[in-house]
Amino acid sequence: MTDETDISTANTMRERSGESRIKIWLLLGANRLLVSTILTSAVFVAFVIAVAVLDPPFSRQIASEDTIETMFSTMITVIVTGTTLVVTIGQLVLSQENGPLGDQRERMSSSMDVRDFTEELIGSPSPTDPSEFLRQLIGITAQRTTALREAIDKNDNEDLREEVDEFAESVTGNADTVRDQLEDAQFGSFDVVYAALNFNYSWKIFQVERFEDEYEESLNEEIRGLLDDLKTALSLFGPAREHIKTLYFQWALIDLSQMILYAAVPALAVAGIMVGIVDAGTFPGSTLGLDHIILVVGGAFAVTLVPFMLFVSYVLRIVTIAKRTLAIEPLILRESQR
Repeated sequence: MTDETDISTANTMRERSGESRIKIWLLLGANRLLVSTILTSAVFVAFVIAVAVLDPPFSRQIASEDTIETMFSTMITVIVTGTTLVVTIGQLVLSQENGPLGDQRERMSSSMDVRDFTEELIGSPSPTDPSEFLRQLIGITAQRTTALREAIDKNDNEDLREEVDEFAESVTGNADTVRDQLEDAQFGSFDVVYAALNFNYSWKIFQVERFEDEYEESLNEEIRGLLDDLKTALSLFGPAREHIKTLYFQWALIDLSQMILYAAVPALAVAGIMVGIVDAGTFPGSTLGLDHIILVVGGAFAVTLVPFMLFVSYVLRIVTIAKRTLAIEPLILRESQR
């Protein structure tokens, strides 16, 4: 079987991408506050080591020049400008939710049409919880895949039976994995979107289309109907995931704006104190060979960088998700997933 027609795929996005667990954890899985803390700590350590080992000695440099004043007065400007910019971007993104009554009525009508279609698909009222909504769609996909395999077992084409059997095994295994991940996931955290990314519906739609094309002469009306039903279920998962992803982006941007505002106040206070009070003689002495002034300036610098590190940690996750979900249709953009 060629690479193009390999049917089975791994059950998680990380396994399909072939990337390290640490990289995926840092970009996507880890708590954003933890990531920002790691980045801030790394800057602090790098600053202290560099200042301690490089010439001229830091204490001598700040005694003869206005290094601290220049450094932290610049940071005050950066914090104010950066905080204003990030909050403005967040407001611009959220502004698309505002509009006249007619636009809101159209949005509501479109949403209810999708819910009605989903209700017909799953045979029960559409869940209101995002994770349960996705679980139901994946569940009906697994059920229709099982029905397809049972119908194909009676087919005379041995190649078709083998390929559909492998395909069904892959789909149900992937569905079980993702449904388990979604079971306790709460919207607002990244868990719902993270689990949804593990269900590679695009590849599954392609396989259904390939079965219809390559084995056209071996398919009766019943199997064609089952393939169409399965394709319908898979096709609905795409826009459902994109909608929930969009809601998460908006939720995350609100959280980001709030946390940057919270972090900006102490960062400005620290920067102001460093400009107005601290000089070469404020913190005399040393610990473990490190001058106290180096530790104080490094720590203050790290604190003033916290708003920026929060921004970096959230943007890393958002752009990574966006890159991995650029195509909603059955287009596989990453070579490792083909």
